[in-house]
Amino acid sequence: MFPTPIEKKPAVAQAAYKIALPVALVVWLLPLIAVALTSVRSAGDITAGNYWGWPTSFNLMENYTAIFEQTPIGQYILNSFKVTIPTVIGAVAISCMTGFALAVYRFKSNLLIFFMFIAGNFVPFQILMVPVRDLTLDLGMYNTWYGLALFHIAFQAGFCTLFMRNFIKALPFELIEAARVEGISEIRIFWYVVLPLMKPALAALSVLIFTFIWNDYFWATVLTQGADNQPITAGLYSLNGQWVAAWHLVSAGSIVAALPPVLMFFLMQRHFIAGLTLGAVK
Repeated sequence: MFPTPIEKKPAVAQAAYKIALPVALVVWLLPLIAVALTSVRSAGDITAGNYWGWPTSFNLMENYTAIFEQTPIGQYILNSFKVTIPTVIGAVAISCMTGFALAVYRFKSNLLIFFMFIAGNFVPFQILMVPVRDLTLDLGMYNTWYGLALFHIAFQAGFCTLFMRNFIKALPFELIEAARVEGISEIRIFWYVVLPLMKPALAALSVLIFTFIWNDYFWATVLTQGADNQPITAGLYSLNGQWVAAWHLVSAGSIVAALPPVLMFFLMQRHFIAGLTLGAVK
């Protein structure tokens, strides 16, 4: 017997999936593969215009050693850690408290405050560029790593509060009520009852914020300048301007810059996936 049209549809969809998935994977990985190959090319390949062909020689150690010896990439990476780590700690800590307050307490302006946090996520950063830069100049925080970290904490507070509030809202409220019946203070309820249940959400949010801040380019170029305070994303752009033809060094720096968020994701992968799936099913 010939298969009916109903039986053909799954087979066609499965065949299309098997074709589309490798194509999408290659398209997605192609820029990364190109950068990785360029990072091990020789300067002669770049001069000869061999950007997409197979490298004539693999200068792995030479290029990756030169990027640390001939450029201030080490300082750029240190600046990124000095900005990213305090931002993750500050944004997650604030959002835990605001999310707890908005999820547990019922007061008149609860929804209004929550909507204000959400509305802040929809304001384009480009509109705030000039006012924020002027404010950092007035406060004496322009071109400082802590000034950039403080503004990142402020900008990430809305998304983090939305994430934490929804997660805490899904927790069993009976646990909080039982603790209140026992006479436990609100601070101890937050610290000993709610916070331990939020560990998957904390891990997932920390990975997300770490990746967002580490890869930020806009505010890094608006609020900082020079190797003393610029993060790695802005630093790579300055390397591009300083060594116009040295694309092998710029590519090697890009690979080095991408390693910390990738390593953090793999180290926190189990907690990251658990946090996202737990929030999804609840």
